[in-house]
Amino acid sequence: MQRFFSPAQLIHAPARELHNGSFTDYAETPARAEAILRAIGGAAEPADRGEGPILAVHTPDYVAFLKDAARLWREAGRPGNAIPYAFPIVGRRPLKLDRIDALLGRHGFDATTPITPDTWAAAYASAQTALAATHAVLDGQQAAFALCRPPGHHAGADYCGGYCHLNVAAIAAQAARDAGMERVAILDIDYHHGNGTQDIFWTRSDVFYASVHADPARDYPFYWGHADEVGEGEGRGATLNLPLPHGTTRAAFRATQVQALDAIAAFDPGLLVVSFGADTWEGDPISRFALKTDDYPLLAADICDRGWPTVIVMEGGYAVDALGANVAGFLSGFDG
Repeated sequence: MQRFFSPAQLIHAPARELHNGSFTDYAETPARAEAILRAIGGAAEPADRGEGPILAVHTPDYVAFLKDAARLWREAGRPGNAIPYAFPIVGRRPLKLDRIDALLGRHGFDATTPITPDTWAAAYASAQTALAATHAVLDGQQAAFALCRPPGHHAGADYCGGYCHLNVAAIAAQAARDAGMERVAILDIDYHHGNGTQDIFWTRSDVFYASVHADPARDYPFYWGHADEVGEGEGRGATLNLPLPHGTTRAAFRATQVQALDAIAAFDPGLLVVSFGADTWEGDPISRFALKTDDYPLLAADICDRGWPTVIVMEGGYAVDALGANVAGFLSGFDG
């Protein structure tokens, strides 16, 4: 299986995030990607396919914001990284806004996703990594892995959050559609619901989104990912949310993933994108599932056995010491 990663993805390195009422060390560190690279034996650098595939998913004003936010923050005389503190929870509309404080709230939904002077370059490289894996599969590979960092599934068309700035799974799925793939499915098996991915494809019938995740009644992102969310308009029925309780072990997770795979099979996609998060591991510091390292090859094999050409994009996983082994184990289920 081909693996892709760009060193530029390491330069995004915020110092702090707001978590549980105080500022703490940023959890989505470059060390995550470095640990994975060591465990999987390295990866090829992606080609640069430009901004076009990114703008096929994200709005031009949001892309401009990601490029400019750190500069505007510094020009306003602010120290550190740009972090929002005011959010338009009602009446959100495309106002003409100039102050960086307003722009951050307009294009973000939490205070855990700082923007640094290097964020755009790293997120851009992460998107190119996802595109490289997608085109490898479109060109005939059965599966390819994109070591995406920053991750992506919390980012919507015009907003960031949850450590995510560009939605790499959505960019991959849209690139496949634009290449002529009639139907594409996304299987999200990160601990947290991929609210941004769901939002992007909410009204569409050509991309099926299925997510197995922690019950948002108790876990981030709270406001999305409930079982009654099924899509809207032409997209009604093309979204499937399967929330699980704290303490979920392999048996329950595997059975639920099979349920998602069966729904995807009924949709009959030509290509599958897997948003893989290793934060489902029992020792993850910000999650509450109980999967073990030995579970990941089996879960991957269940996906692989369906026979769909598959693009795997990396999402979460914050127990750095175990992350490499968990990701390598998952990929082994496809290599085998």
